Amino acid sequence: MDPVRNPFAPGAGSRPPELAGRGAILDEAKTAIERALMGRDCRSQMLLGLRGVGKTVLLNQIEELAEKSGHLTSFIEAPEDRELAELLLPKINQTLHKLSFSEQAKAKVHQAIRALRSFAATFKVTYGEMTLSVDPEPGVADSGDIENDLPELMVRLGEAAQEAGKAWTLLIDEVQYLKSRDLAALIVALHKVSQRGLPIVFFGAGLPQVAALSGNAKSYAERLFHFPAIGPLKSKDAKIAIKQPIEDARQSISDDALEEVLKDTHGYPYFLQEWGYQCWNIAKGARVEWADARTASAEATRRLDEGFFKVRFDRLTPKEREYVIAMAALGPGPYRSSDVAEHLGLTHQSLGPRRSTIIRKGMIYSPSHGDIAFTVPLFDEYLRRSFQHG
Repeated sequence: MDPVRNPFAPGAGSRPPELAGRGAILDEAKTAIERALMGRDCRSQMLLGLRGVGKTVLLNQIEELAEKSGHLTSFIEAPEDRELAELLLPKINQTLHKLSFSEQAKAKVHQAIRALRSFAATFKVTYGEMTLSVDPEPGVADSGDIENDLPELMVRLGEAAQEAGKAWTLLIDEVQYLKSRDLAALIVALHKVSQRGLPIVFFGAGLPQVAALSGNAKSYAERLFHFPAIGPLKSKDAKIAIKQPIEDARQSISDDALEEVLKDTHGYPYFLQEWGYQCWNIAKGARVEWADARTASAEATRRLDEGFFKVRFDRLTPKEREYVIAMAALGPGPYRSSDVAEHLGLTHQSLGPRRSTIIRKGMIYSPSHGDIAFTVPLFDEYLRRSFQHG
């Protein structure tokens, strides 16, 4: 098959595997977006799942839905070492600039910009070329406590959007990297704008531990958010994710080749994309056969080992690597923390700090008390292939 027209290549234009079988989630997001624009109660979403299930692709699709519905949107990918105030200020400034073109909203926009100036000065945020040529508003968003100040700022923004007949959609990826106080402030702010019926809706995405982190930050988070679990695709949807792009390109794939791809990828969208890409490049005729799928599996695995898996492993310190290799040595997870400690010949308590650091790096999480698991699907297989011989 022609690799130049590979439908699984990034940007090839075919429907990404991450969107197969995700219709219910997108429908719920669209409903929330439409309700926000009408000034009606809408429930924010927090998409939860392991690496490679397509959370970011879904967030991008939700942003597109919001823009088509007339929302102003702001997309943030939260890094590990940045404050939420620093991430939000340029986005809020851009949004207020767009709202300023509405004649009926000018007074509210001016109030919001003054609140933004107060907030920026209080939290000493620098933001490059951004300038605010207004005086701060004393007593608004300037207490120095982000849990008090961010809600005041977002209320001002919501009022300006409401006056302009607009709505704002905020999307944050990698929510697990937000500091606990920042996550708490965000939850309080969203709660306040929801109580006031202001047209702001939030969509977040993160690893499975985000639900617990949100609940720990504010007990009412479970009422404020819907937490849809984004997992591997069901067999029917996974088959569509592989077959449809191939058939759209007027080629085909045999049933046994399709089953082989599903067996190796376990239905995870990121891996389906990689396996599909390799199958297309390897097949010589107009049909992907079982032998092509087997060869594709070996090539896809090699590429993942050298890239997707290795990049994540390289972020760990030698002691952290020792810990995750010990996890993988126990077989498929989840794992008891005490079993990992026993395998290393150390105490469960002494390994606590090391385990916590690996969790903060987003490599492992705790699905239940005393248990740990990898956030990257098939990572245990990579570790066994790479570091256990004989």
